[in-house]
Amino acid sequence: VTSAVVDGLYSEYIGSADSPAQVRDGLLEALGDVLFVFSSIEVAKFHRDAGNPVYFYEFQHRPSEAEGVVPDFVKADHATEIAFVFGKPFLAGDV
Repeated sequence: VTSAVVDGLYSEYIGSADSPAQVRDGLLEALGDVLFVFSSIEVAKFHRDAGNPVYFYEFQHRPSEAEGVVPDFVKADHATEIAFVFGKPFLAGDV
């Protein structure tokens, strides 16, 4: 990794941070991109190149159940959207 790459990554994710909370948010954004976004884009390209339509969404609705359970800076955790897509009975085992 060259210093130009490191400088670019720093500038993209942390460069304008004015507080430790903004540094944390930038690092979380970078980790999310590495762990989820980049690989999703690669897979989407394969599907697109095979002639299939590809759609992306970013779920950021903070559920009311998160209050007091997860830190305030968390918008939506991985798979939080399942309750909104399939409904709460799906998660409660009622279906």
